[in-house]
Amino acid sequence: MLKVANVSKSYPTPRGPLPILEDVSMSLDRGQSAAIMGPSGSGKSTLLYIIGALEPPSSGSVSLDGVDPWTLTEVRQAAFRNERVGFVFQDHLLLPQLTALENVLTPALVRPQGVTPEVRERGRQLLEQVGLADRAEHRPAELSGGERQRVAIARALIGAPVLLLCDEPTGNLDRTSAAGVADLLLDLHRNLNTILLVVTHSPALAERFGRRFELDSRRLAS
Repeated sequence: MLKVANVSKSYPTPRGPLPILEDVSMSLDRGQSAAIMGPSGSGKSTLLYIIGALEPPSSGSVSLDGVDPWTLTEVRQAAFRNERVGFVFQDHLLLPQLTALENVLTPALVRPQGVTPEVRERGRQLLEQVGLADRAEHRPAELSGGERQRVAIARALIGAPVLLLCDEPTGNLDRTSAAGVADLLLDLHRNLNTILLVVTHSPALAERFGRRFELDSRRLAS
């Protein structure tokens, strides 16, 4: 289970703390999906980064299967992110000099066992699942926007994460490509039984998820 309890976030400024989130709480079980909507600047991405252990809360707690990543050492926290959480961003963030398969495998490079034959085979299987088996040796410049985002999704899943976090995953795509990426995310979520949490501005996309939250005035409402 993902549990967010009374999370608040503020940033220091010369005029005092600038509040971004106030007393945000939510929970999702394995196999559930949810969308977070809200106006630009409402703190949606900040909340996602706190949940994914990329940015600490000012107060409150986040736990995944009973583990609060912000209570861990830096080394264990990095391992938590790498092994338990998958990220998909609006900009795919692929490394241009690597092939699609090599990009998918990059999270495994920092693990003690590295890229084993089994991990490499899982990478190929994931590319097949996202419809890119024949593009494994292509570099990002040789792929369309939708294909690059599919590679990013495969990369996020290489470690078999419990939690998949997506920040505007279709925001840079045309309508057809966006629909295809949304279909893919939901299919993989169901097949892999992940917790799927997506930040989006698109009401049509949000309607496709099991739960919907609105973040406005620094607070979250379902």
